[in-house]
Amino acid sequence: MYEQVGKVDAVINAAGRAHFDAVTDMTPELNDIGIDSKLKGQVNLVLLGFDNMNDGGSYTLTTGVMMDDPIAKGASAALANGGVRAFVKAAAIEMPRGIRINSVSPNVLQESIHKFGTLFQGFDAVPVRRVVLAFEKSVFGLQTGQNFEVY
Repeated sequence: MYEQVGKVDAVINAAGRAHFDAVTDMTPELNDIGIDSKLKGQVNLVLLGFDNMNDGGSYTLTTGVMMDDPIAKGASAALANGGVRAFVKAAAIEMPRGIRINSVSPNVLQESIHKFGTLFQGFDAVPVRRVVLAFEKSVFGLQTGQNFEVY
């Protein structure tokens, strides 16, 4: 991606997979889905992008509600989300050239509750427009090392 795009002012990542299963049915291989995709994928996006990020640029990664409000079958996803949040907080103090890094932690979205509703029973789904505002705050604000929660 960086080779095709060149220099950038901001990168937002809202991609990443995780396996949802009971912890007693989880295997190391299934757990690796979230670690490789959701956690390492986002961390590597930052690590590989320093040369393409303009001075004062911004990285925004995505976590999720499950790391703070666990759901059944969500331990692996919570692990990946928590790892991303920890990376953001720790990396912020070492980012070069005024580059900032934050994460956005949305609740389940109204637009996808039909697909994930059985996993998130009792959750107050949020509209995607509110999550977009958190991404905008991360990109255009001055904060770094923050996890913007949208609940």
